[in-house]
Amino acid sequence: MAAALLALATSACDARLPEALAGSFGDTDHFKAKARAIDGDTVSIDFRLFGADAVERRAMCERDGSCWPCGKAAQDYASRFLKRGTATIHLTGDQSYGRPVASVSVDGQDMGEAMISAGFAVPATSFLKNDPERARAYEAAYEKAGAKHLGVHAGTFIEPSRWRKDERLACERKGQRR
Repeated sequence: MAAALLALATSACDARLPEALAGSFGDTDHFKAKARAIDGDTVSIDFRLFGADAVERRAMCERDGSCWPCGKAAQDYASRFLKRGTATIHLTGDQSYGRPVASVSVDGQDMGEAMISAGFAVPATSFLKNDPERARAYEAAYEKAGAKHLGVHAGTFIEPSRWRKDERLACERKGQRR
């Protein structure tokens, strides 16, 4: 799952929850997550994207006989997507790799579906058993991206879950990074 980054500004003057998170926590005004400081009054928290497993940042894909940095392209796409507008984050209540899992949308567009449609993520339908509508949308987006040879579908790639288990393409093992 992709990590969606949200910087929460917490200043001494205004410690209110950002509007993007208001109402996302039910009756509680807190949640637990690993965080890191961006600067003295900005905290960054990573969320794992619900139902979409994106290419890892350091992953390489093969196209036309050589490796290309598809993981970096996925990260760049996610960054551009988040900059399009206001992000709405809905926590699922689950955690993955020590991070809260959330669906993220920007101005009403589902980030997981967008990542899959662009060819930079695969559906993680095993996590979507209670959301069959989203599972169908993600599967359809994956099929379309594959048919159009978008993103990782332009050549050969290792599924993110297998890549995290150290499976690599031959060009990655040889260190051919072009």
